[in-house]
Amino acid sequence: MKRVFDYIAWPVSTGLIAAAIAVLVAPLLHQTVINTPSVNQTAPASYAEAVKTAAPSVVNIYARKLPKKHRYPFMDDPLFRHYFNNANRALQERMQSALGSGVIVNTDGYILTNNHVIEGAVEIVVLVNDGREALAEVVGRDVETDLAVLKVDLPNLTPATLGKPAAAQIGDVVLAIGNPFGVGQTVTQGIISATGRYGLDLSNYENYIQTDAAINPGNSGGALVDAHGALIGINTAILEDSAPSVGISFAIPSDQAMQVLRNIIENGRVIRGWLGVEAQSLNPHVARSIGLAAGNGVIVVNVYKNGPAHLAGLQPGDIITHIDDLPVGNGRDGMYQIAAKKPNEEVVVDVIRNGQQLRLTAMLAEKPVISG
Repeated sequence: MKRVFDYIAWPVSTGLIAAAIAVLVAPLLHQTVINTPSVNQTAPASYAEAVKTAAPSVVNIYARKLPKKHRYPFMDDPLFRHYFNNANRALQERMQSALGSGVIVNTDGYILTNNHVIEGAVEIVVLVNDGREALAEVVGRDVETDLAVLKVDLPNLTPATLGKPAAAQIGDVVLAIGNPFGVGQTVTQGIISATGRYGLDLSNYENYIQTDAAINPGNSGGALVDAHGALIGINTAILEDSAPSVGISFAIPSDQAMQVLRNIIENGRVIRGWLGVEAQSLNPHVARSIGLAAGNGVIVVNVYKNGPAHLAGLQPGDIITHIDDLPVGNGRDGMYQIAAKKPNEEVVVDVIRNGQQLRLTAMLAEKPVISG
């Protein structure tokens, strides 16, 4: 018996020790596995919930337009219509229907879309996601941002949930919702490719979100939403209007669009501050020669006579470095800073003139309205 015991004692002891170690270590291993993030925990397999949140606020827009070559002023003359009634009827039959999209932003029926979607329209029909339709009133347009505000008289509208475009990052998943080619509401998915895009000559105030989500003709004015369905942009343009989407599309940040909307609702138009200068970005070599940081400073090339800058004493050749102690950057930061202020507000402008630093105070005026 002793031999048998001696024969099995060591293996049994070893097994008991191993079991004890396993019991002690297993919870730690279990905790490690639980605390380790996985792709499935952070990336949803479906964006259906985001679509359910955002889709009801996106509308289809049908804008009846008269082709420019047929816009005859004398058609309004009663005598002409009497003698040329048949020609007038044929003219009406040639009216076109432009397709676009829009986003409901509150329960009062206000809708954001692009100005180019409704420009020149004689009648605008809005089709809501639930199948209802209504004639829309144009509350106001802003050519400088290519935005327009419409209003429909319908109950029980679902406004968009507003997101935070300033927090958007390159690589974030986004969904584009609109009415491409007039086929009906469509959702495409992609990522944010870039933020703060400008210099595209699409509008005067450019600060676009770039995405590779497929956006095609008819998507203009539609929604760009994040992975939770919150609105972060108004889809505005593709790289080339004559071609289908090539993965480079642009949206106006929703916070900028909402600022335009509030201004239009309150004033009937967008009121911006105006300094009354034309300026160009400062050459890097010139900037270094006068001790300025690279990318900061603009040189004044023209001053409008009797404008705010002229009355404040600014001159062509002055180098503007700061407005109200904030750097003007390459000019865009300063332009947005001035535009965000109201007429009759004072601003302090820091300039360099002939190597001397000066501080001038200007009383802003209202920026002249650009028609379109």
